[in-house]
Amino acid sequence: MRITSPVPVFDANATAGGSLGNLPEWDLSDLYTGEDAPELTRDMAWLEKACADFAADYEGRLAALDAKGMLECVLRYEKIDVIGGRIMSFAGLRYYQNTMDSGRAKFFSDCQDKITTFTTPLVFFTLEINRIEDAKLDALFAANAELARYRPIFERLRAMRPYQLSDELEKFLHDQSVVGAAAWNKLFDETIAGLTFNVDGEEYNIEGTLNFLTDPDREKRELAARELAKVFGENVKLFARVHNTLTKEKEVEDRWRKMPTPQTGRHLSNHVEPEVVEALRNAVVAAYPKLSHRYYALKAKWMGLDTLEVWDRNAPLPIEEPKTVDWEAAQKTVMEAYADFAPEMAEIAAPFFSKGWIDAGVKPGKAPGAFAHPTVVDVHPYVMLNYLGKPRDVMTLAHELGHGVHQVLAAGQGELLASTPLTLAETASVFGEMLTFRKLLEGAKTDAERKTLLAGKVEDMINTVVRQIAFYDFECKLHEARRGGELTPEDINALWMSVQAESLGPVFNFMEGYETFWAYIPHFVHSPFYVYAYAFGDGLVNALYAVYEEGGADFQDKYFAMLRAGGSKHHKELLAPFGLDATDPKFWDKGLSMISGLIDELEAMED
Repeated sequence: MRITSPVPVFDANATAGGSLGNLPEWDLSDLYTGEDAPELTRDMAWLEKACADFAADYEGRLAALDAKGMLECVLRYEKIDVIGGRIMSFAGLRYYQNTMDSGRAKFFSDCQDKITTFTTPLVFFTLEINRIEDAKLDALFAANAELARYRPIFERLRAMRPYQLSDELEKFLHDQSVVGAAAWNKLFDETIAGLTFNVDGEEYNIEGTLNFLTDPDREKRELAARELAKVFGENVKLFARVHNTLTKEKEVEDRWRKMPTPQTGRHLSNHVEPEVVEALRNAVVAAYPKLSHRYYALKAKWMGLDTLEVWDRNAPLPIEEPKTVDWEAAQKTVMEAYADFAPEMAEIAAPFFSKGWIDAGVKPGKAPGAFAHPTVVDVHPYVMLNYLGKPRDVMTLAHELGHGVHQVLAAGQGELLASTPLTLAETASVFGEMLTFRKLLEGAKTDAERKTLLAGKVEDMINTVVRQIAFYDFECKLHEARRGGELTPEDINALWMSVQAESLGPVFNFMEGYETFWAYIPHFVHSPFYVYAYAFGDGLVNALYAVYEEGGADFQDKYFAMLRAGGSKHHKELLAPFGLDATDPKFWDKGLSMISGLIDELEAMED
C-alpha cells in the first residue's frame, strides 16, 4: 500500500526578522472538516469493509484472473489507497501543525492503528502478484491496454521478489509497524519539537535557534551553536537509543529478506540502480576539493578569518546587507520566476497561495523544516514552511512549491502511478529554486549584490550536494557499525565527525559539542538513505538547466511531460528526450561543473 502520512524535511534553515505580512495557514477542509466530520466516519467504515471484501474476493485467486479481472482488481486496490491516503494525510498534516497537542497526536496514532489493522488482509496482494509467472503477466498486459498502463507498478512490486518473506511473516511485519519504526519516529518528532534553547536570555524552539546560525552577528551565531550543542548533548542518549533501535530493526528485517546491503531497499523504492548512486557518490566526494574546500577557503578570506567555525558555515557575507523579505515579496519573486519560464507553471502554483494550501508561519509545537505532501490525487498537495523572512526562506518556498507543481501535474497518472521516486521527486523542486535564483541574479544592480547572490547559491548547492552525500556516508557507516553491536553516543559522534572534516575541508575548526549535531536530522530517522536523492536531484537539474540554456523551443513541453509522468517511467526514459543519461558516470561531472563554474566566477571577482 502507498498509504502514507507526511514527513517533515529540513530542506533549508529559515531565519527571523521583522513584520512578514499575512502568513497563510492550511485549510484542511478539502480533506475533512474535522476529526468528527461525518465524511471521515463514512470513509473509515468504507475502508474497513473494502479491505475485507477485497481479501475475500481475491486472496488465493490472483494467478487465475484474466486481463479484465486483473484490471478490476487493480482499480479496487487503487481506490482503497486513495481513501486510506486521504485519512492519513488529514491526520498527519494536523499532527505536524502542532506535534505537542496530545489530542492531535492521539488522533494520528488512532488513525494509523486502525488503517494498519484494516489493510493487513491486503498483504497477500503483493505476495501473490510476485508469484505469477512473467509470461502470464506479459500476456495480460498484451491483452488489455488499460492494464498495461500499470506495468510500472507491477515491475516495482516484482523487484522485491527476491526479498519476499512468507505470507505470515509479511502480515506480521505489517501489523507490528505501528509499534516499530512509526512509534520511534513519533518519539523523535515530539522530542525535537519539545526542545527549548536559551539564547542570550531568550527561549526558542529548535527552528528559532537554528535561525541564528545565519545571523549577521557572529557572537549570536556562536551562542546559538553552543546552546544547540548543549541541548543535543543533554538529550543525546535518547537520540542514540532511537538510532540504535531503528538501525537494528532495519538490520533484522534486511537479514530476513536477504537484502545484500542496508541501502538496497531505498534503491529499489527509488527505482535506481546501485551503481548509479555509487557513481554519484564517488563523483561528489572526488569533487570536495574543488567545491566545498575551495568555496569555504574563499569565505574565510571574505570574513577576514584564518579558520571558520561551524557557526560561520551559513553566515551571511560581510558585504551582505541584512534583509527581511515579507511574504508578499517572496510570493511575487517566486511567481514571476515561474511565469517567466512558463505561464502554465505559475498558473498551477497560484492556488497554493490563495486557497490555504500553504502553512507558512512558525508556531509553538509545529514541526520544523519544510515539506510538500501530495495527499491523494483527487485533492491537492499541501506545503509546509517555517517562514521567517530571510532570502534563503524565499528559496525554500521556491523549492517546496516546485514539489507542489510536480505533484499536481503527476496526479493525472492516478494514485498508484503518481508517486515519483525520490531521485526524480527532487527535480522539480531544485529546478524551481534555479529559476528563482536566475531571476534574482538578472535583477542584481551591483557587483556586491551579484556576489552575494552567487555565494548564496553556491552555499545552497553545497548544502544540497556535498552535505547530503556526507550525510549519506554517515548513514552507511552508522548502519554498518550497528551490525557489530549497540552503539554508544560516543560511537555515533565519532562516525559523524569522520565525514565532517572530509566534506567541509581543512579551513574548518569544529567546536566541542558539534559531534552531536547528527541528532536533529530527521531523514536518518524517517527515511534511511533518503539524503542522496537531494544530490541526485541537484546534479540532474544542473544538467537539465544547461540543456535549457542552450535553447530549444520545446524544452518546456518536454519538462512538463517529464513531470506529468510521475512514477510511470524510469529515469533513463524520462531523461532521454533531453539527451541526458544518469547511468553514464560522466553525467554527474556535468552537474558538478556548474557549481565549480559559479565558484570560478566568485574567484574572478576577487581580481
